[in-house]
Amino acid sequence: MIVVQSERIRYDTNVINTMRKGEFAMRAQNLTLLTDLYELTMMQGYYENPSDQIVVFDAFYRKNPCGGAYAVCAGLEQVIEYVRDLHFSVDDIDYLRSLHMFNDDFLEYLRGFHFTGDIYAIPEGTVVFPREPLLKVVAPIMEAQLVETAILNMINHQSLIATKASRVVYAAKGDGIMEFGLRRAQGPDAGIYGARAAMIGGCIGTSNVLTGQMFDVPVKGTHAHSWIMSFPDEYTAFRTYAEMYPDNCTLLVDTYDTLKSGVPNAIRVFREFKDSGKPLNKYGIRLDSGDLAYLSKEARKMLDDAGFPEATICASNDLDEFLLHDLKMQGAAIDSWGVGTNLITSKDCPSFGGVYKLAAIQNEEGEFVPKIKISENTEKITNPGNKTIYRIYEKESGKIKADLICFADEVIDTEQDLLLFDPIETWKKTKLSGGTYTVREILVPVFKNGECIYKSPTLKEIASYCCSEKDTLWDETKRLFYPHRVYVDLSQKLYDVKKSLLDQMNMTD
Repeated sequence: MIVVQSERIRYDTNVINTMRKGEFAMRAQNLTLLTDLYELTMMQGYYENPSDQIVVFDAFYRKNPCGGAYAVCAGLEQVIEYVRDLHFSVDDIDYLRSLHMFNDDFLEYLRGFHFTGDIYAIPEGTVVFPREPLLKVVAPIMEAQLVETAILNMINHQSLIATKASRVVYAAKGDGIMEFGLRRAQGPDAGIYGARAAMIGGCIGTSNVLTGQMFDVPVKGTHAHSWIMSFPDEYTAFRTYAEMYPDNCTLLVDTYDTLKSGVPNAIRVFREFKDSGKPLNKYGIRLDSGDLAYLSKEARKMLDDAGFPEATICASNDLDEFLLHDLKMQGAAIDSWGVGTNLITSKDCPSFGGVYKLAAIQNEEGEFVPKIKISENTEKITNPGNKTIYRIYEKESGKIKADLICFADEVIDTEQDLLLFDPIETWKKTKLSGGTYTVREILVPVFKNGECIYKSPTLKEIASYCCSEKDTLWDETKRLFYPHRVYVDLSQKLYDVKKSLLDQMNMTD
């Protein structure tokens, strides 16, 4: 039995090693049944009531997380992997049959199922705003219906964590942020892809070794209190660690007493290596408890007085962007930060709130007929039609002025004046003179007729792009408290259609 298990492990490893980095975790299992039951029951309903309808669905969110004024879009690479591998296996069909809910002819249809539609999406790392489509599916209705749940699962989770990470990075004001949250994440997938999203948001590394392997990003870490407790004394633990890792020696100094024991013992080790003619190359201390502002300033003074101004101070301990902001305000002498639980779970806002709504149905003439969802809640009224998004920049500064949601066939002439108006409070208007602004269409084609035509950048490339994206935000938009929001407006043509549909609904008995 042990031999068989060992062979199985070797086989699985060989399979994994043949897969492209970043894909093997997703491809270790078939995710086709990663969906809500009602998606399948609706599919059967469409199957038994034949329709060749091509529809448009929009995936979007309604409110920025964490009280911010923007979000960071993430998760597209995993959506691509999911859609590309979408199929019902023999085991899937057998399981669905065992539920006694699905007819044999429908199950037979599922045997040959694959996605044949189009998908447009905003690239990962792009800053985004409420109510604009992060992803658009144009496909036969059964196909568009099936992919809803998985798309929302992947986009919602990673966009949430990327946004949280971006806020933490902003609060650090240039200090490095390390993602340390794996042990507190809600399961392996949340740990892996949460760390991936955190890197998009601006973290400089992760403690998650598997994420490092999968996506070729830096892995970072120090040691635990147990390392020190396993030795006869703190000094011996520190010296042993320094001997093993002279080029990356960060010592955890709060196991017993930070200022009376931990820092003095760390200094002792640093001095011994320096005096021996083999000074440590990259070294410092980590604080993991207590008043980080006070302790870091005292530790900094002790290190400097001992002749080690280049020794870095890293801090961890239930950090988030608000605590980080306060510590920076108090002059904490900390160079880098390990942020775990509050980042990987987005503790103060654990849900992104993305939704997936029908926006249009193609008629016999090939035209998309706009559809709208009505609600008593104004925020839940959808924007109808087959749409695209133009990002409008101030030409002089390169900063974002607004996003404009239009019908997909609308074109903006930047040499002409452009009137922007709030789609709810329509009296709020801004006129941009021709030649003073530029535009960029931010929805890009990803799948065409079921084939992926988009090449995902590496995670490092996405993170770099995200950094440049945040540079297009005004400082007032990035601040943690009472940020200035970016307006997402509708074109006049789209607004008129939406208003007409609302008026029609109000006239219906």
